Amino acid sequence: MLAAALLLSACGFHPLYGTLPGTPGAQMEFSSIYIEPIPNEESGYELRNALISLLHGSDRVEGMRYKLTLRVKEIREGVAIASDNATITRYGYTMQAGYTLTDIKTAKEITKGEEEVRAGYDVAASPYATEVTLQDTRRRAAQSVAEHIRLDLGVYFARHP
Repeated sequence: MLAAALLLSACGFHPLYGTLPGTPGAQMEFSSIYIEPIPNEESGYELRNALISLLHGSDRVEGMRYKLTLRVKEIREGVAIASDNATITRYGYTMQAGYTLTDIKTAKEITKGEEEVRAGYDVAASPYATEVTLQDTRRRAAQSVAEHIRLDLGVYFARHP
């Protein structure tokens, strides 16, 4: 066990979100990101809240170093049809998000990227139950997209301290 720890420390491995001497670490950078409101009402709300929570970012621009701008698109399509060929029984759900990280002082684009998550949900006998299932699917997709964006930004900050 001791040999493995020594070997691992010698290879230059360090945690993505941790700090090293002389570098602030990604989490400090994350907490200086202002996350702009997202125009797409429901999915935008879920994604923004997930990002604020994961990044410990801010919903206020004062005192922030970076601005994260997002575009969200939802796609829902029937993927299973009942034997009567008239009723959709399952939907495929896709959340696509494009993001741009900008330096607030210089208005210079720092990095950008695209993320996409796919999920599915069943149609219930009750329209209310189906809507609740869609909302849960949307919330889980937003959380997954937020985690991917956090990972992308963590890699960026690790490569550009």
